[in-house]
Amino acid sequence: MMSNIIASIETTGRFLVLLPEEDMESGIRALADSTGSVGVARAADFAGNSFTAEELDSPRTAVFDNLGVAVVSLDADQQRSLAASAATNNSILAIEPERIVYAMGDDQHLGLSVEYLKGYRDAINHLIDRAIPTEAQMFSTAAVNETAATWGLQATRVLETRFSGQNIKVAVLDTGMDITHPDFTGRQITSQSFILGEAVQDGNGHGTHCIGTACGSNVPPILPRYGVAYNTEIFAGKVLSNRGSGSDQGILAGIEWAIANGCQVISMSLGAATRPGDPYSRVYERVGQRALRRQSLIVAAAGNESDRRIGQFSPVGHPANCPSIMAVGAVDEAMAIAFFSNRSINPRGGEVNIAAPGGNAGTSQIYSTWPMPKRYNRISGTSMATPHVAGLAALYAEATGQTGRALWDLLINNAKRLPLSPLDVGVGLAQAPM
Repeated sequence: MMSNIIASIETTGRFLVLLPEEDMESGIRALADSTGSVGVARAADFAGNSFTAEELDSPRTAVFDNLGVAVVSLDADQQRSLAASAATNNSILAIEPERIVYAMGDDQHLGLSVEYLKGYRDAINHLIDRAIPTEAQMFSTAAVNETAATWGLQATRVLETRFSGQNIKVAVLDTGMDITHPDFTGRQITSQSFILGEAVQDGNGHGTHCIGTACGSNVPPILPRYGVAYNTEIFAGKVLSNRGSGSDQGILAGIEWAIANGCQVISMSLGAATRPGDPYSRVYERVGQRALRRQSLIVAAAGNESDRRIGQFSPVGHPANCPSIMAVGAVDEAMAIAFFSNRSINPRGGEVNIAAPGGNAGTSQIYSTWPMPKRYNRISGTSMATPHVAGLAALYAEATGQTGRALWDLLINNAKRLPLSPLDVGVGLAQAPM
């Protein structure tokens, strides 16, 4: 059944404006003419097309040149004027409210303490598990030995490939990274914070965990191995705060920065919930298309709003629901769909494209790096599945020299088919190149 919980769509009060890629200048003029805006800041005017967090927080309109998108503050009269302009010429292609987005880990919550929610969740899970077998319990499988490497690397055949992501750039847009983490000593890391008042240094843990899965060492000082593409150049973009939240503007700034720096893969374990019947963002869909043409593949988490143990299915979240952004669902070590993983529900976009290890609970959770002094942690989510796919994409980019849409096709065509619905896992389980 579909979820009967109506997702709350949170917005900032600003708007995303899609400009024509072939004539950005006319779009910027139309935006200024219809709104009276006189202050415009363009990514192309900054080194590496990288806005500072302070500039993003200014009242000026931010224009992302590689994406053809502007973010602008509008009052009611300006909204009406801009909508009228969009209806009468081709210089303004779409206008959308700017959303608030969140990290998609297993500690998502709505203002309550993590400790309280974990206790509540564990109590409810205990009651449900006594009455209804989980999907993992419906499959019989031997426990995976993680002495040398995580079950996620084993399931995706990473240990069998000769590729390492050499000369490939992977951007992970998240809560940042523990730059001091000893497992990344000697790695080439470029970082940038798009969050006002916060350095790239990860005060949350989610970003460090995702970077570890996508790009962690093949010989970590403490086993098991957890990283897919261990020779990549890492681009750590902090687009979510230490509380795990951010906005579309920060995400777009991170994508612009990653494309300008030649990142072949952009990993985004973040998003906002959608409702049954919601369309995908026209702005983000065009961003996904433009990224592919600029040889960058965007991989994003499908979302964790489902609870399959009680028959609740939620649609793929924003922005993974865009057809030109690869949406990743999560499976556990028994190759069952994770109970929280969202489903292909909404038509015309909103599909799960592929699946990867994301865990469920207990030993099925995904092991990876965490900010010091903890060093490592196990958590679950489509957030954890997404960097597996990002790392695998880097391996294919090295193996074949392919990028953009061709890289998408390689992941899809080489996935392992699973005895599960394509609505849940797309084409199947992502696999490493041989």
